[in-house]
Amino acid sequence: MNAVPSAVRGVRGLRRPRADVAVPGAVLALVVAMALVPGAFTRGDPERCSLSRALEGPSWGHPFGFSLFGCDYWTDTVYAARTSMAIAALTVVGTALIAVVLGSLAGFLRGWVDVLVSRATDVWAAMPLLLGGIVVLSALQVRGVLSVSLVLVLFGWPAMVRLQRASVLQIASRDHVTAARALGASPARVLVRHVLPSALRPLLGYASAYAGRVIGIEATLTYVGVGLQQPTLSWGLLLLQAQNRLAAAPHLLLPAALLLLAVGSLVLLGQALSRRAAGRAM
Repeated sequence: MNAVPSAVRGVRGLRRPRADVAVPGAVLALVVAMALVPGAFTRGDPERCSLSRALEGPSWGHPFGFSLFGCDYWTDTVYAARTSMAIAALTVVGTALIAVVLGSLAGFLRGWVDVLVSRATDVWAAMPLLLGGIVVLSALQVRGVLSVSLVLVLFGWPAMVRLQRASVLQIASRDHVTAARALGASPARVLVRHVLPSALRPLLGYASAYAGRVIGIEATLTYVGVGLQQPTLSWGLLLLQAQNRLAAAPHLLLPAALLLLAVGSLVLLGQALSRRAAGRAM
């Protein structure tokens, strides 16, 4: 007797904006707004610097103090969000496109296509993302947003391809897909209309969490000297400048707070979306 009301409450719970999505989503929206419209968060100009104020500590008008070059550190941190978020977006979109194509074909067509994609994925996954990024980027003379993003896509696609393949395999075996095939729908129509809409849900959750990981990896690569180069502003570059001056100017670590905030919100949002996708699949 209680089964139907419980099911109704479960469906309503999936639709209701719960805190596990709303809170990290709001934080992420704030960071994205900072990246898109930095002028709304600071009146400063990242190109206006005064060496006479180099390494000056935080004050009421300058909450993050000043950088090594006498630039307002809060302004630099705000404008750096654009670069870090751009790399995350480009990397996730590029990786997701590869995953949707290869993972969907492998899971839907199966046979030799599945074997070929799976073996290639296994081989390529043997190279760790961070190590591969260090090896390739250290060989490049110029490293900008596009080149760093492409390298991260190059080494980051296997996990997403595996997830998409598994999701397509699961959805393709359901009754409504079998019925569509029996009614004479073409394989392309079955894949696009009946499989992908449901198979993409787990990928969206993973993509959000992966975007947070990308931001952290970009900052790590830049911090060790093989990532972005000046005059580009990024959170990793700001932390690199602070590397040997933390004892005299500990405020140079303040951009790490915004970095952790962005990464944490993306990871938590991805986990919440993944749980919702798993709940709908049951």
